Amino acid sequence: MNLDEIQQIFFQECDEGLAMMEASFAQLRSGDYDAETINTVFRAVHSIKGGAGAFGHDRLQGYAHHYETVLDQVRNAQLALTPDLLNLIIGAFDKLSDHVGAARGETDTPADAVMLERLAAASEGRAIATDDDGATAPAASTAPADDFDSLFDLLDAEDTGPAPWRVSLRPGPRAFDHGGEPVLLLRELAMLGADVIAVDTDALPALADLDTDRSYLAWTVRVPGTVDEADIRGIFDFMDDAFELDVVRDHGIVATAPVEASADAGDDTDIFDAMLADLGPAPVVEAPAPAPAAAPKPAPVSPAAAVVPIQTVLPTEAATPRAATLPASQTIRVDLDKLDRLVNLVGELVITQAMLAQRLSEHSLTGISELTDLDHLTRELQDSTMAIRAQPMKTVFSRVPRIIRELELETGKRVRLDVEGEMTEVDKTVVERIGEPLTHLIRNAVDHGIETPAERVAAGKPEEGVVKLSAAHQSGRIVITISDDGRGIDRKRVREKAIEKRIIAPDATLSDEEIDNLIFAPGFSTAATVSNISGRGVGMDVVRKNVQALGGRIGIVSNLGKGSSFSLSLPLTLAVLDGMIVTVGEQTFVIPLSHIVESLRPQSGEVRAMGPDASLLNVRGDYVPVHRVGEQLGIAQSTVDPEKAVLIVVESDAGQAVLMVDTIQDQRQVVVKSLEANYEAIHGLAGATILGDGRVALILDVDALISRWRRDGRGGGAPQRLAA
Repeated sequence: MNLDEIQQIFFQECDEGLAMMEASFAQLRSGDYDAETINTVFRAVHSIKGGAGAFGHDRLQGYAHHYETVLDQVRNAQLALTPDLLNLIIGAFDKLSDHVGAARGETDTPADAVMLERLAAASEGRAIATDDDGATAPAASTAPADDFDSLFDLLDAEDTGPAPWRVSLRPGPRAFDHGGEPVLLLRELAMLGADVIAVDTDALPALADLDTDRSYLAWTVRVPGTVDEADIRGIFDFMDDAFELDVVRDHGIVATAPVEASADAGDDTDIFDAMLADLGPAPVVEAPAPAPAAAPKPAPVSPAAAVVPIQTVLPTEAATPRAATLPASQTIRVDLDKLDRLVNLVGELVITQAMLAQRLSEHSLTGISELTDLDHLTRELQDSTMAIRAQPMKTVFSRVPRIIRELELETGKRVRLDVEGEMTEVDKTVVERIGEPLTHLIRNAVDHGIETPAERVAAGKPEEGVVKLSAAHQSGRIVITISDDGRGIDRKRVREKAIEKRIIAPDATLSDEEIDNLIFAPGFSTAATVSNISGRGVGMDVVRKNVQALGGRIGIVSNLGKGSSFSLSLPLTLAVLDGMIVTVGEQTFVIPLSHIVESLRPQSGEVRAMGPDASLLNVRGDYVPVHRVGEQLGIAQSTVDPEKAVLIVVESDAGQAVLMVDTIQDQRQVVVKSLEANYEAIHGLAGATILGDGRVALILDVDALISRWRRDGRGGGAPQRLAA
């Protein structure tokens, strides 16, 4: 996936955020809203601002920052949401939509100086008046209206000062070994305004000697002189010694405009004609009917005199002269809606197969070989269908280097990014929805974790900090880890901030793990100042909510002075899961196998009572709390004697625990149906499924249930009914 495709995902996220804002405005207008409605609008603007900064949309980022400031004051009750202020916020939303359209290239950049002044007036508590056409406006202006536009006019002005840079790029023999891709580097140079002025094909061998794992081309690129040399070299930070790079000022390059499209095409054809000549004659095929005579080819233009835009030498989907000699593409583009329908149909097939097996077993027709074959084929079909949706994590990880570089510029820190497991595959839905939490964690690692070079030297560390990003399959899930070698979590400061913001009581007794998890509380932030990076207290809250929405969990390991590590454990797919079907009273539940460590029937003396309600199970020397699922969910007729029940040891975000159920029915792959889409979201339930006998079984959200039971002090007594 190239940068343009990644940017399209950002624009899709912008559309989703704008749609959520529009829905929230309807609630705000009606007066039927709560604090979460304001938070929804704020989070949408915050996410748009973060993505805009990552892709260099400075106007959009700057505007969103001013808009976000007003929303932040509203959600913190620093500004009252009066009708005039609501009109201003909605008017600012329209301007934000225009900025998104301009960043996408669909419209011209909107004039926003007046709206920015109105937002500033609201933020500073100045009176807001209404102009002639009914729009909300500030009563008085204290800054020139055109200042903001003038700033960007200067930034966009054509450079007439420093001499341009001449960048020589030659991939080494093993440039492709670690995912190096010259085309992507050239695209990044193009984003800096670069043009290709020469392509060296002298090293290109004959076809028989061609090694597809090597690069034989070299490029000479002109970059505008206003670009900082560090920005140019920063593109190649992670290439090690795989590329020969030379960046020099060239006062001899004439700042001529790129040649016209017709000349570009001629030069590009010359380059590839020369390459094809070395490859030998093409296979003889019957010639088609002669085409009309083409116009005379213009005389070749020397590289020193003409500049070829980068886009003309990069591979595109358009046909090239080489297309006739290459085999047809072995891939096909499929609309995602069609693929989703296929996945749903396969899911229904799995349910129908389970129903058929159940019906036959009721008539004692078991052990039929054809039924076993059908079961195997259905599972294989389901696995193959889900594999079609699988995408490598590289599509998400590829955004991170640019984010790191921009954070370095903003913070003055030096950071090296190490990536592992970027080809680990996961469902497309997970890939699309994990991008925002991952971005927040990366920004948090650089802003809060990594120290400044001076601080690192004083602490005996290298000036350059390290952020490590990895992905791996573990126990049927994907685990994404973001770690740094920075300062770690200062638990004393976190506790003080939590008390200051009234998140916890001053006399609360918390373990280190519980203190670490305070950073996920809404509104929590230890940043001293509000900036484009942090300080709003929204990032980590978004991370936890988005990870939980994916059916995942997040863990923290931190050592003061040595660094922190955040681990995101996510399902490989959101459509199916392997689960254990259990009964509690007259109810049937599914417990995801990814949480289960073991199941057992306790022997006499293995369960110890702790007070009137709580119990502990001795698991090989460790005493683990027992949660009576029937009592805690208010299910009648459930087993209350642990020695007559089945105990299931599970892993959760809150540590190991034991779930006490009546019986285990089966272990099978189930199709997950969304409760939110079909009913409403229910805390403690990850979804529902249809069993072979047609009954609906609820899928337990183990992390949410155990965390809540422990937070509420439920050792196995007070019932908590699920509305289902």
